[in-house]
Amino acid sequence: MIYFLKLFKRKVQKVQRKVQRNTRIYVVKKRCGSYVDRVQVGGVTELTKNTFLGDNVNFNGLIVSGGGRVVIGDNFHSGPDCLFICQNHNFDKGEAIPYDSTYILRDITIEDNVWLGSRVIILGGVTIGEGAIIQAGSTVVSDIPKYAIAGGHPAKCFSERNIEHYEKLKAEGKFH
Repeated sequence: MIYFLKLFKRKVQKVQRKVQRNTRIYVVKKRCGSYVDRVQVGGVTELTKNTFLGDNVNFNGLIVSGGGRVVIGDNFHSGPDCLFICQNHNFDKGEAIPYDSTYILRDITIEDNVWLGSRVIILGGVTIGEGAIIQAGSTVVSDIPKYAIAGGHPAKCFSERNIEHYEKLKAEGKFH
């Protein structure tokens, strides 16, 4: 009898996880500005209406904060607890110190086939090039070129993908 109760409990938990995942996908699709096709959401993900998604985007936890435009290309993957900050307080030309009540909106562009590790922070005004990989725990404050592997605080390029191999897999349509 105990065996069947444990088995039943596991099946219930599996159904609960599937319902949670499908609910997260539904909410992300409703809250973003647009999406092309496949969206997977494995962790808490909050997007704005100014967020535009390509095909086959995979979130394991990402929060977009601010009113700037965010464009995420095809075959994107994020690790857990990532954060995009796309607005700044107006501190330089504002009417109060340390800042006033207005914001400066800054866009973020993530090109195709980008992978972010866990707890990556991307600040507004940044473009991350096609095929780039950002190391876990990094803060990206400036543009990252295509195929780069970058990390740190602030993130700096320290390596690059094998471009020939990358282009071969891309031509074969081998995307995760």
